[in-house]
Amino acid sequence: MKLSILDQAPISSGTSAQDALKASIELAKQADKAGYTRYWIAEHHDMSGLACPAPDIMLGIIGSQTSTIRIGSGAVLLPHYKPYKVAEAYNLLATLYPNRIDLGIGRAPGGSAEATMALSTNFLENVRKMPEILDEMLQFLHSNFPKEHLYAKVAPSPVPPIPPEPWLLGTSQKSAVLAAEKGMQYAFGHFMSDQDGPLIVEKYRKMFLEHNEGNKHPKALVAVSVICAETTEEAEELALSSLIWKLKEDKGDREGVPTIKEAKAYTFTDDEKEIVQSMREKIIVGNPTKVKHKLQELKDKYQTDEFMIVTITHSYEARRKSYELIAQEIGLKKR
Repeated sequence: MKLSILDQAPISSGTSAQDALKASIELAKQADKAGYTRYWIAEHHDMSGLACPAPDIMLGIIGSQTSTIRIGSGAVLLPHYKPYKVAEAYNLLATLYPNRIDLGIGRAPGGSAEATMALSTNFLENVRKMPEILDEMLQFLHSNFPKEHLYAKVAPSPVPPIPPEPWLLGTSQKSAVLAAEKGMQYAFGHFMSDQDGPLIVEKYRKMFLEHNEGNKHPKALVAVSVICAETTEEAEELALSSLIWKLKEDKGDREGVPTIKEAKAYTFTDDEKEIVQSMREKIIVGNPTKVKHKLQELKDKYQTDEFMIVTITHSYEARRKSYELIAQEIGLKKR
């Protein structure tokens, strides 16, 4: 089983965005040494609890402090940007860090309606045109525009010997179909979706083979929310903190991830209890043995050998320890 990390750069109560970003850099360094396959950092805008609006900037720093782990975006929210600019940025990263760069693409706004308007005037229209925009980006990455095309002589310099690996991120059949049609690798957000994930991933594989010939093969990973601690009781306490933060974030409360003490003191309304229970069912929580068992169950359901783990806790040390325990239990090979 391969394990990777999806980092949303959460800001904990009592800490700053700078603290969160420094913790992300340290987490990537840990992942590199522990044997994780990839480290991706997410893009969010004007969200008080999440610190990273620009994955490419963070990756430039993280690449310089890691050696072999693949690093990438999870995801660049493409409808906000011109494909040429994205290709330039990730070609630059791939030039600096050869054969290590993943370019994860998403189409969510990543923030409020107001933030979306501040970023791009035609977001909804660009979402509708996503297939065409993806084509353009892939053609820039692989320098294969038709000779008569306006951009045929335009290169997103510097052009690396090995281009970034493009992935499409999604939580629905629509994204799975698009990834298959474009011959892209697919990352399914199990932790964000209420749909039948195994069915969606299987549809991706089937349609990929129908739309692509030659030596191309479908490749899918599954992103899951996991909190691991020495004991299941401790892991449940850490999870409660994370759940309350997500609950309040969804309601627009501008607060960081609460401490365990703050979480235990929180009084839920009846509606909130139902919401939190629903969210809790999507998270794998437990001691290392329990977490490994749950991941194995998901592996059998999804028929995938790679999971991308997202862990949010108030304590950055508890988050680091969670990833460490999982790596040890799964038996990742340290570098």
